[in-house]
Amino acid sequence: MTRAKRLEPVQHIVDEAQKRLALSVVAFEKRVLDGEAKLAELERYKAEYEQGLSQRAGRGIGATELRDYQAFLAKLAEAIKQQQALVNRARAEHQAERLKWQDALRRSKALGHVVERWHAEERHVSDRREQRESDERAQRKTNRP
Repeated sequence: MTRAKRLEPVQHIVDEAQKRLALSVVAFEKRVLDGEAKLAELERYKAEYEQGLSQRAGRGIGATELRDYQAFLAKLAEAIKQQQALVNRARAEHQAERLKWQDALRRSKALGHVVERWHAEERHVSDRREQRESDERAQRKTNRP
């Protein structure tokens, strides 16, 4: 078995690992996008709620109702803070996974180049052997009486 043939299973394993990491990067990216969408929704809801409070306050609002609004806004602010932390963590995980994938892609390409170079060398050796054999046959034909 040739060197290139022996290395092909390794190349297959490396390629599959790279493909799995690529799918993982996509999954992490989806988590980031979903988290960002939820964060935007919370921020939008908080802005609408604050606007509603301003309109209510302009018409007059009781102390209890004002306290309830403020408590709810504080809970929304905490939810936004927690969601921002989740988004930041998801971004960091996405970036780390992306770096792992890029490294795996480089290894896969490098191994592919090695296998291709070995195939080319083997073809060259085979071509030279065939040429030498052909030359020897031709030489024997011309040397025969």
